Amino acid sequence: MVFFIVATQCMALLLASSFQAAGVKAFSNPESVFNSLYYILLILAFTAFLLVIIKSGKRWVMQLIMGLVIIWTLYFVYSSLLLELTQIGWLVAIGGTAFTVFLLFYYPEWWMIDAVGILIGAGAAAIFGISLAVLPTLVLLIALAVYDFVSVYETKHMIALAEGVVDLKLPVLFVLPRKKGYSHVKWVREASQTTSEEKLGRREALFMGLGDAVIPTILVISANTFLSAPSIGFINAPAFGAALGTIAGYVALMWYVLKGTPQAGLPFLNSGAIAGFLIACYVAGVHLF
Repeated sequence: MVFFIVATQCMALLLASSFQAAGVKAFSNPESVFNSLYYILLILAFTAFLLVIIKSGKRWVMQLIMGLVIIWTLYFVYSSLLLELTQIGWLVAIGGTAFTVFLLFYYPEWWMIDAVGILIGAGAAAIFGISLAVLPTLVLLIALAVYDFVSVYETKHMIALAEGVVDLKLPVLFVLPRKKGYSHVKWVREASQTTSEEKLGRREALFMGLGDAVIPTILVISANTFLSAPSIGFINAPAFGAALGTIAGYVALMWYVLKGTPQAGLPFLNSGAIAGFLIACYVAGVHLF
């Protein structure tokens, strides 16, 4: 699981410069804190919409919407990389997107889901990271950590959402087998015969939401984009601190997860990312405000 987070961070750092060169941005004014509020409201509205779909039993609607988002993100990832290499990069990007979707549809094994999840997660983190300056990003991470805590431990609707998407065979979750020979296709088929509570309870694999890798990575990209600081290769010190802090937060999270109960990931991961970021800023002599 740590590999998935690190791979998402590294890929997002690679994509960020390509997105900037292509002029891809989610918000026109990256300094505005209101951007974070819009993002949170969008998440709340989309979550409520998905919960209504799950309760109504029209899961095909959820698959269609998520599928379109995945296709859109994959195209931007491929095109941003390929346009720098060839003039017909957009055409190759369409072909690459179609081929990836084909593989997901006909052979949605866990390793395929994870590979595409890294691409999608990195693309989303890169887009929002270059679109939000450091202050709006910090506000976003704190607000989403609080929201994740409430939605998992108080209202518990995030657990219901996870139970509803875990067998969709879409790259919205990272899947890590607990033993050799695990087949996600077979697991989904067998899980369809069980209750929703049993799906997450069966310990054949570990699951982590894509957002647990994406949200703290936004701070990594934002720090690397908007702050002038000493660099370590292609990443500056505050961004590197945020990346290390995310891993530290994940280690703390897994200490609880391995006890056998679902946990809210963002309170651990976002806290770690922010703490690592602030420590790195202090050490590097970067003044934020």
